[in-house]
Amino acid sequence: MHPDVSASHSFVSGLRRYEAFIAMSEATVNEALALRYRVFAGEMGARLKSEDGFDRDRFDPFCDHLVVRDHHTGKIVGCTRLLSERGAERAGGFYSEQEFDLGAVRQLPGKLLEVGRTCVDRNSRGGIVLAVLWSALSDYALKRGFSYLMGCASIPPGPNGFAVEAFYRKLRPEQQGPAWLTVSSRRPVPKEFHCARDECGVPPLLETYLRLGAWVCGDPYWDEDFNCMDVFILLPLANLQGRYVRRFFEGHAQAHGLAEGLS
Repeated sequence: MHPDVSASHSFVSGLRRYEAFIAMSEATVNEALALRYRVFAGEMGARLKSEDGFDRDRFDPFCDHLVVRDHHTGKIVGCTRLLSERGAERAGGFYSEQEFDLGAVRQLPGKLLEVGRTCVDRNSRGGIVLAVLWSALSDYALKRGFSYLMGCASIPPGPNGFAVEAFYRKLRPEQQGPAWLTVSSRRPVPKEFHCARDECGVPPLLETYLRLGAWVCGDPYWDEDFNCMDVFILLPLANLQGRYVRRFFEGHAQAHGLAEGLS
């Protein structure tokens, strides 16, 4: 057994090839940071703050890093990072607060868990790894008594720009957060970058969150470094059961798994 697994609360997927767990060693965390760099900088062309082959920022030391290991290769093939309110206090705030004013969200009763920097190795896409990762995430959040998942969901531009208005027209009323939970974008998408027609569609992971009952709260943020627009999402966990979420992701992520996720 890998040393991280024995030292942590591991999440066994039921699929023998893959296992998700919280990284406990610096070496495993660095594997996840290197995977993020390959996906975000190498594939997506993002301008990252670090240039040493690892995607790291000031939030990483205060996060739990949930990773998926492929037991056939021994490699980390998927990861996401989890930031609690206690971790955010030490980090100087949530990552999302760089992009949005979360005043009303911060006043919610219950515990917030921010999810970010989700990615899957390009050779392991197809849904299973993402299913294992998000099944473990649901276990983590529910067993630790979190009330909400939140994060910045990235939407790439099409050939003619960002389909801001088209995206919001597609949202059903129940997929938009209550008016009193609306967040304010610190950098709206410039009007000259808007396009009339949605040329990309809703990213698969964001679509999954919406199916699970997540809300899109407010207008998007323009992330120049990642060349995308971010929407703030909030997912109440009160009505979710771990077993249900696991079945959902294992069934639906096979059809929708991609590298895109919450940044």
